[in-house]
Amino acid sequence: MIKIEKVFIVDDEPSIQFFYEQVLTIGNFEVAGIASNGIEAVSVFKSFSNKPKVILIDQRMPEMSGIEASKLILQIDNRVRIIFVSADASVKEEAISIGVFLFIDKIFSIDELIDAINRAIESYASLKEN
Repeated sequence: MIKIEKVFIVDDEPSIQFFYEQVLTIGNFEVAGIASNGIEAVSVFKSFSNKPKVILIDQRMPEMSGIEASKLILQIDNRVRIIFVSADASVKEEAISIGVFLFIDKIFSIDELIDAINRAIESYASLKEN
């Protein structure tokens, strides 16, 4: 039986959340949960008994930015692979420097996103092997 990996979606735009849900279905992934801001993202991530290996997160959100939420989430579990998806390229260096796995500029293709998630899952798996 093939294990379907779960991905946590963090974005304040309902249309983007829906788009990610559709892409995850196409890519044969499951939605672990959805958060609409950074504070909610940290809270929901803490509550997962079985933490997802991958998070899709945006930068510009109300209450707490993607950078701040990523810092806190990585303190909880530094193995989680965060894929930063943002039109705000000015935070790319900072995102990578705090431990974000990958930064994807909005606009991207469905194939690019699925490929990024697969790379993140492979990277997570290689951590356990070492």
